Amino acid sequence: MSSQRLLIRNGFVVSMDPSVGDIARGEVLVEDGKIVDVGRDLGVSDAEQVDATGMIVMPGFVDTHRHTWQTPVRGVLPSCTLDHYFAVMLGQVGGFYRPEDVYVGNWAGSLEALNAGVTTLLDWSHISNTPDHSDAAIQGLKEAGIRAVYANGMPTGGEWWSFSELNHPDDIRRIRDTYFSSDDGLLTLAMAARQPGNSNFDVAKHDWALARELGIPISVHVGMRLHNLHYQPVKDMHDLDLMGPDICYIHMTDLTDQELDWIAETGGKASIAPYVEMLMGHGPPPIGKMLARGVRPSLSIDVVSSVPGEMFTQMRTALAYDRILEFTDTPDVAFAPTLTHTDVLEFATIDGARSIMLDHKVGSLTPGKQADIVLLQTDAINTAPVLDPKGTIVTFADTSNVDTVFVAGNAVKRGGELVGVDVKSVIRKLEESRNHILSQGGLLPDWCAEPAAV
Repeated sequence: MSSQRLLIRNGFVVSMDPSVGDIARGEVLVEDGKIVDVGRDLGVSDAEQVDATGMIVMPGFVDTHRHTWQTPVRGVLPSCTLDHYFAVMLGQVGGFYRPEDVYVGNWAGSLEALNAGVTTLLDWSHISNTPDHSDAAIQGLKEAGIRAVYANGMPTGGEWWSFSELNHPDDIRRIRDTYFSSDDGLLTLAMAARQPGNSNFDVAKHDWALARELGIPISVHVGMRLHNLHYQPVKDMHDLDLMGPDICYIHMTDLTDQELDWIAETGGKASIAPYVEMLMGHGPPPIGKMLARGVRPSLSIDVVSSVPGEMFTQMRTALAYDRILEFTDTPDVAFAPTLTHTDVLEFATIDGARSIMLDHKVGSLTPGKQADIVLLQTDAINTAPVLDPKGTIVTFADTSNVDTVFVAGNAVKRGGELVGVDVKSVIRKLEESRNHILSQGGLLPDWCAEPAAV
């Protein structure tokens, strides 16, 4: 239950809204889960006071693509290739998941996100092996208290991924009716769709029509560099007349210039996961290519089996990689990069909200929006002293600095600790789930099964 009236005061407000701006010693007034006012000396005395002295007050991070179900097998593939990931995670490990493993993954993975200041995520859930698996995924998100777009996907298994003749599971209709009859809650629905090529063209047309019949957005991986595979998925989508502003395209690392043009021309959204794209070999993150076409990309975590579940790594990776591309061949030509720390902070907040079509609710500290707010401790050894608060967020801060997190005005983290969460119990459940899943495929190290020393 959100606080009736809450005043966050004495912090440095980084609003991510040009009309509000950045405000030193600012105040944010929250009422019934929404932001009512932002400014200095708001003159409010009849509200719960939250002292943000020594902190940055900012909107929560928005992660536009995370396979949250993989949390129990964190680290199973820390430096794999994309081909290896498909073979192991989707071709093998995913088939060992029980519904309770999906629940634990989504619940614990969402708590991890909240702990790191990620208040909104799109859960790209391609673990819909049975309706019970889907129900468990939704329940895990719900119980964690995060704001999430549950992107319902297909089951694991190779029959779903190579010119598949299998339509998207019709169970999405039941899910829409049962859990998402309204789009006003913390959880909303999307389709985690397969690109043409992963499915055959008739299936692609069926799936897109189904999503649009249900009135939900579409999230789709496109243009990943897989060994010996040559295809043009966005061209296929264009030729099939599937493109539109209700689609968020993920990765886009191996698309042609024409395909990128079509995304821009049709109002498409963009989700880039720079760390995993370089780690696994998807291809170069197309940040600059999207910006050149007027598309503001968002950032995403992707596979928590291989990637840290916080946004600081993504922001710094995006900033460094795009500037690397601006290196000159000779010192006689000046190094003149254009991407800045402010850009990547926008990618991680307001551009993220736009990319999953939630910018009317979150992404900035704007009066009328939901009170998804993070207080970032800056009087710490890794962040002090502060000169440029946005630079502090992007360049120096990490999860240890996330002091307080509100979702719709409800405190889910305070004083550096998750509220009402027995973290040791969460870890035990993750370890139990890990042991079950990985032991099925002979992937569990012997030491993991040994009892802990007393």
